[in-house]
Amino acid sequence: MKKKDITILLVDDEPDILEIVSYNLSAEGYNVITAENGVEAVAKANKKKPHLIILDVMMPEMDGIEACENIRKIPDLEHTIITFLTARGEDYSQVAGFDAGADDYITKPIRPKVLVSKVKALLRRLKEEETSNNVVKIGNLVINRDEYKIIKDKKEILLPRKEFELLSLLASKPGKVFKREDILDKVWGNEVVVGGRTIDVHIRKLREKIGDSSFKTIKGVGYKFVV
Repeated sequence: MKKKDITILLVDDEPDILEIVSYNLSAEGYNVITAENGVEAVAKANKKKPHLIILDVMMPEMDGIEACENIRKIPDLEHTIITFLTARGEDYSQVAGFDAGADDYITKPIRPKVLVSKVKALLRRLKEEETSNNVVKIGNLVINRDEYKIIKDKKEILLPRKEFELLSLLASKPGKVFKREDILDKVWGNEVVVGGRTIDVHIRKLREKIGDSSFKTIKGVGYKFVV
C-alpha cells in the first residue's frame, strides 16, 4: 500500500500539536485528517475509516479513552491501529489506554522525526496483513504456519509448539500489545491451567532464539513484537 493511500486521523485539542504533527506526516506523504476532541474523532473515524488513529487522552467533551472504546465498537474499525499521544506517562493511564483497545502509546514531547519513524513502524502491520495468513514475512524472519517452521537469516529455527504459537501470535501484528489474558486464551486456551509465569518463561526462550530486541514487555499489560 502506498503512503498516499494511507489515511491517518490525528486527534488533539492543542492546535500547535495538530499543526506540527499533521505537517510532518503530510510531508512524509500520508493522507492526514484531524479532529479536536473525542466526539469529533469518533464521527470522523466512522466516516473516513482511517488506517491509523493518533489519539490524545486529555480532551474536552469526550476524552481519548472513551473515544477509543467507542471507535472499537464500530465493526469496520475493529482492526484500525490506534495509538495514544499524550503527556500523561503514568502506568495507570497506559493500562487504561490498552484496556480501551489501543495498540500502542507515545508520550509527549516527541521529536517530529521520531514520531514519523514510530508511525512507520506501526503501519508495517498493514503490509504484513497483505501477506498470506499462512506465511508471514517480517524483516529477516519468516513464519510458516502450515509447516510450523521458523526461518531467520535463511537459517531454520526449531521451536516447540507453544513457543511457535506464541511467536506466531505476537508477530501476526507487529507493534500491537497483546494482553496476558489474550495470550493465555489464544495460545493455551482450555488445554491446561497456566499462569502469567508460563508466558514469561516462553518469552524468555523466544528472546534467546529469535533475539531479545524483538520482544518488548509492557509492564502490567503484556507483550508485543518489535520490528
